Amino acid sequence: MAFCPTLAQGFCGFYVARGDAQLFNQASQVVLVRDRDRTVLTMANDFKGEPSEFAVVVPVPTFIEKGQIHIGEKALVDHLDAFSAPRLVEYFDDDPCRRIALKAANGLMLPQSAAVREEDRHSRSLGVTIEARYTVGEYDILILSAKQSSGLETWLRENGYRIPPGASAVLGSYLKQGMRFFVAKVNLKEQSRLGFSYLRPIQVAYESPKFMLPIRLGTVNAQGPQELFVYALTRNGRVETTNYRTVRLPSDVQIPEYVKESFPAFYRALFAQQVRKEGMRAVYLEHFWNMGWCDPCASDPLSQEELRNLGVYWVGEDAAAQPGGGSGGPQQVFVTRLHLRYDAAHFPEDLVFQETADQNNFQARYVLRHPWRGTATCPEARAYRAQVRQRHQQEAQTLASLTGWGTEDIRRRMKVGPDWSEPEPPAPKWWETIWKK
Repeated sequence: MAFCPTLAQGFCGFYVARGDAQLFNQASQVVLVRDRDRTVLTMANDFKGEPSEFAVVVPVPTFIEKGQIHIGEKALVDHLDAFSAPRLVEYFDDDPCRRIALKAANGLMLPQSAAVREEDRHSRSLGVTIEARYTVGEYDILILSAKQSSGLETWLRENGYRIPPGASAVLGSYLKQGMRFFVAKVNLKEQSRLGFSYLRPIQVAYESPKFMLPIRLGTVNAQGPQELFVYALTRNGRVETTNYRTVRLPSDVQIPEYVKESFPAFYRALFAQQVRKEGMRAVYLEHFWNMGWCDPCASDPLSQEELRNLGVYWVGEDAAAQPGGGSGGPQQVFVTRLHLRYDAAHFPEDLVFQETADQNNFQARYVLRHPWRGTATCPEARAYRAQVRQRHQQEAQTLASLTGWGTEDIRRRMKVGPDWSEPEPPAPKWWETIWKK
């Protein structure tokens, strides 16, 4: 509980719900750690099905060596999601007649057998070069380059990758940029040996001036629009896209109390409404904050160890450079959470990012304000109830605007009358009167 004299001095409500990535279907999560030309990319797999059917093809801007590939922990991505998710908070009005305080894993290279050498020769005949082979954790990984998209497409098909019609043009555009391809499949024997029943995130570290995320291959065989959450961890400021508009979601607005019981539906509707307004051509900022603290915390900030496991290498360096060289205190790590709904028609280009100098905090935050429901009849209480009626009208209009829901249905669920008044609270029981005395 916290004492909070005025709202202007900061948040003092209670966190009650969050809009995390699990609220959305077909949602992919990517963590991008970026400092100068260094990038650590963590890809959380949302694959559902037999591990033998899993495969991923990711364009990368440079050659990837074995030591640059690591297998991460999904719990780190989940923690980052929880910390940065849009949140619902609540306040409680006090008695207008009486002032009270508000309560507020390293892998081994595959042996070069005769079969592997024959596979390499066939690949070269298609203009595809297998530049490296690794087994890292439960994944078999290839680094490919190619001369033409048709040969690469043929190679991928022959090796069991389900490349849909139309992929050749997208593959060709990456080849023209001189990009290579990071290709991964599950090694069932290694997965069984390691004892994991789920697919852990793949992490790749590389240096390149390109600060981008390739998304177009994922749209070729997509069944409708997809959701993507990008968590960018940087040293100096907020991250935004340079080739698409970055739009802040509506925030710090009051909505009706009943939304507390249906926050997932509310947030999905809010996001869908914003996408309709922008025509699915924008990337939405859901959160930007210094990882050292939060206001309020939907989850504790990530620890130094967790941040370093995601690739934030400078955390220890910055701490050592501080007076005393201690590991405590705020971290110079900013987290930007971006969310987009995309398809091939509306997002024809990959995402290109830049780190800005902006350090102004932002949260997608939605507020419930519970009215005082006492029976006092002082002049202040009568004026207060009139204010509550006006507030309910505004909350209903705000909710309708944010979600596209009908005002009449909202008012019905708010349980208010035509004059926006609430039902009278029940009279106290006789024993309650005695105990109050």
